[in-house]
Amino acid sequence: MRTLPLIVLSLALLVPAGVPQARAAALTHKPRPAAAQAAPAGGSKAMAAKPAPRRGAAAASAAGSDAPFWTGHPSAASFEKSNDQRLARVRQLVARLTAVPGKRTPENTLRPYDDILLELDAVGSQAGLMENVHPDSAVRSTAERLTQKAAALGTELSLNRKVYDALTALDLGGADEETRYYVQRELRDFRLAGVDKDEQTREKIKALRDELVKTGQEFDRNIRSDESSVVVDNAVDLEGLPEDFIARHKPDASGKIVLSTEYPDLFPVMTYAKKEDLRKRMYIAYSNKAYPQNMAVLDSLIAKRHRLANLLGFPNWASYFTADKMVGSSDKASEFIDQIVQASAERARTDWEVLLARKRKDVPGATGLDIWDRFYWPELIRKEQYNFDAQQMRPYLPYDRVKQGVLDVTSRMFGVTYQQVKDAPVWHPAVECYEMYEGGKRVGRFYLDMHPRPDKFSHAAQFDIRTGVEGRQIPEAALICNLPGGDPGDPGLCEMNDVVTFFHEFGHLLHNQFAGHHRWVGIGGIRTEHDFVEAPSQMLEEWMHDPAVLQTFARHYQTGQPIPAELVQQMRRAQDFGELDPKGLDVRRQMVLAGLSLAIYDRDPSQVNTDSLIRELNEKYFPYPYVPGTHFQCAFGHLDGYSAGYYTYMWSKVIAKDLFSQFDKSNLLDPTVARRYRDAVLAPGGSVPAAKLVENFLGRPFSFAAYQAWLNQRAN
Repeated sequence: MRTLPLIVLSLALLVPAGVPQARAAALTHKPRPAAAQAAPAGGSKAMAAKPAPRRGAAAASAAGSDAPFWTGHPSAASFEKSNDQRLARVRQLVARLTAVPGKRTPENTLRPYDDILLELDAVGSQAGLMENVHPDSAVRSTAERLTQKAAALGTELSLNRKVYDALTALDLGGADEETRYYVQRELRDFRLAGVDKDEQTREKIKALRDELVKTGQEFDRNIRSDESSVVVDNAVDLEGLPEDFIARHKPDASGKIVLSTEYPDLFPVMTYAKKEDLRKRMYIAYSNKAYPQNMAVLDSLIAKRHRLANLLGFPNWASYFTADKMVGSSDKASEFIDQIVQASAERARTDWEVLLARKRKDVPGATGLDIWDRFYWPELIRKEQYNFDAQQMRPYLPYDRVKQGVLDVTSRMFGVTYQQVKDAPVWHPAVECYEMYEGGKRVGRFYLDMHPRPDKFSHAAQFDIRTGVEGRQIPEAALICNLPGGDPGDPGLCEMNDVVTFFHEFGHLLHNQFAGHHRWVGIGGIRTEHDFVEAPSQMLEEWMHDPAVLQTFARHYQTGQPIPAELVQQMRRAQDFGELDPKGLDVRRQMVLAGLSLAIYDRDPSQVNTDSLIRELNEKYFPYPYVPGTHFQCAFGHLDGYSAGYYTYMWSKVIAKDLFSQFDKSNLLDPTVARRYRDAVLAPGGSVPAAKLVENFLGRPFSFAAYQAWLNQRAN
């Protein structure tokens, strides 16, 4: 998944239908939604060719600086000071823009406006990251305050009639197409934000948005700080789990073993643990994270968003949210969910029958399956019917090799190289900094914060840090994940799901880096419609299903032997059945979540009971029985960040499958199509509508055919 930068650069995400409270870290979860949220469970040019010089805090906080963003910020006080200076500069730029006499030109009006967005982007994105990852609670608290300040100032900007009038008066007679599109989109988003409302209404809008920032932060904080666990009596209870997993989980003084509900413990338990009671307890613990505290917080979030939508002239939040998306309306989003449900009906039915038949071999007379069976029986089927044991993959996927594989494969595909910056200022000793180069020139910078620790964002996401502007500053981003490894002596043996997660998130990062080289910050970076942003990352997942690609980096952590080709082929056959879940059931679970995301926001809050809605949607779309006493919505971070838009994942997947149809499946490492894809889809950023990006690459509008073929594909 990709987080939305707090003040994201364009009013399209700043306030209106995307994330009106303009926050960064709301989009919590794992990128591949099936694994993460389905209970269990989400033209590149450059600057100087050498590493960025170390500069002081003043340089790091100035607009257009190329120093690593954390330069000069070792403390909460210095971080707050430099960002307060940025916010003060925003006010100065607004005053300068609105005071311009005479003819309005891109140079005297659009340039200062874009500089405003550059400053807001930096504060919002960096504060949003720090409140989710910094080990010091004082810095996290400071970052939350800065998030609130930046969002409030962003809201103030979006409701500033003088700024809107100045942009409306721009003379664009000699402007290029990108500039024209930029201004057109910004004016639309000002109107969506409520700039054309009367003063009293604008004041109410601002107050609600300010409240929503704090409510969203509370929702995320409760998820992030939850340390739920499951305790087992002894190692016997871990039967079926990998040896290295058991070795990492030593009994305490009383002989008990504590298992976290974070991903490195969650997924192995749900996939391999033979003891049904352990899987059940893990499921229930995971599905009650941030409960009960987030029940009231979520209700408040829903009610405030509904009031805001009404103030802006929309019947409900879902209608408001979808107004500037590819899908076009909440009715169209609902129709799309129905289309996916219908398309997956037969596949889901047969998948269920296969699972139930397998369970009956061990549990004669079984009449159904439980949700904690969801990953366990499919794993046995892959092992027995497809001759594939996922545990055999793990020794070939130590974290360091997976990381190098991500770097090597994407370097070869897209024609860039990466250099680690050993002395870069970072927020935690475990964080690594890299810079991206093309043709000897530096074109971007990114950070890898990849292993769990207390009080850190607990899912997987890419966070924007700084949007690049050609000739002024290079793009910066961070991957925040929770993958195995990170402790001395631990090789961090990854599941295939972990590997695909890494590649998915790196897809977002590449989008950020390649699109960060435009003239205007407001169209740079990942500025497409929100329901397209997952498509490039979902497409990149395909490379991890290819034997030739895996064999470039997957080597046994002890012997160094490359992964056997036959094991990868077995994995591919098994994946036609499904990765963690059989395909049809996975799709149905996603529609439960997409339906929930839409349903809590497409009606009056008085009609919303989130527990009842989950039960109703589960019974409608998903054959696994609902588990009373669980409250998955309390830790479903998308309900804040993506709000009504969880349909995005499947919408993007339909597009991703069509994009992938253009690549040579027999040689996925051939850079020819990858470079064309990079130039047509990634590098344009937000300079053209997403549908046009896709059409430019495909030579036609996207279709449902490739997705349908994938859904119905079965192993031979």
